[in-house]
Amino acid sequence: MFARKVSALLKPDSLSEFASLMEHTILPWLRKQPGFLDLVILAVPNSREVTTISFWDDTANAEAYNTCGFPEAVEILKKLLDGTPHLKTFDVISSTRQEVARVQRSEPDHLRETASGDEVRVVRHENSLQ
Repeated sequence: MFARKVSALLKPDSLSEFASLMEHTILPWLRKQPGFLDLVILAVPNSREVTTISFWDDTANAEAYNTCGFPEAVEILKKLLDGTPHLKTFDVISSTRQEVARVQRSEPDHLRETASGDEVRVVRHENSLQ
């Protein structure tokens, strides 16, 4: 499983409109994307800072969204954003989702930086009591 975290500042008094656009426009479209699993939308209390975390079945599907869908989503939200969103990608180390399977790290040094932000290779995890 792979995660994309996007953080941004909203223009003043735009949280309600942001939440509505995310729920009624962006999320239905995301659900149709290959490999999309889930979306979490967070807002810092008494602040204009928001973060979304989307979960994908693998890196390839997340990267396909980054190339095609993410620019469209930013365009839809642009009127509400105060500045450029910051993207970070992650491999999911552990999850309570039942579908997550165990994988091995491909290299010990699993942190690398890209032009779009920091990337972390994710390791999948099976829930077990061992």
